Order: sequence, then structure tokens, then C-alpha cells
Amino acid sequence: MKIKIRKTNLDGMVRLETSAEIKEVLVNEDLLHPEDESIALGFRGKNSSGIIELSPEEFEKMYDLVRSRMHLIKGFKRLSASGAWRL
Repeated sequence: MKIKIRKTNLDGMVRLETSAEIKEVLVNEDLLHPEDESIALGFRGKNSSGIIELSPEEFEKMYDLVRSRMHLIKGFKRLSASGAWRL
């Protein structure tokens, strides 16, 4: 995955670009506080690592946008405990 970030600081606008692999997807459920649920994507690259955390609403919105364009994707690999599956 490629990550592109634009951030404003005292010197002006700074752009950061890096590439990384998604290493882990975590679904954080909270039965007592359902408003605190989130989906976290853990990534690691050669010079970078981090976590992208999405609320269920943000994830649903992203999924709805991608679902209508799935026919444009030529192929992808789904990783599971038993290894990669080619679809």
C-alpha cells in the first residue's frame, strides 16, 4: 500500500510519501461502549510503520465506495491463517 500524507507545520506544507504492507487487521469491539468500536489496520514498511484506525461508519462508507467499482480490479490476494488465496 502507498501512504501519502500532507501536513501543515510552522514551515508550511510538508508532504510525506511511503509504502508499506498491511500486517494486521484488528476489529476492536466494546460491548459496554459500542460507540468506541473501531477497525485498525497495522502497517509496516522499510522506514515507516503505524496504525490507521477507522470507525464502523467510516469503514462502511469506504466499503460502499469500493463495492461499486470492484469490477475494475483485475485480481487481489486475500491472506488467511492458511496462506494467500488468489481471487
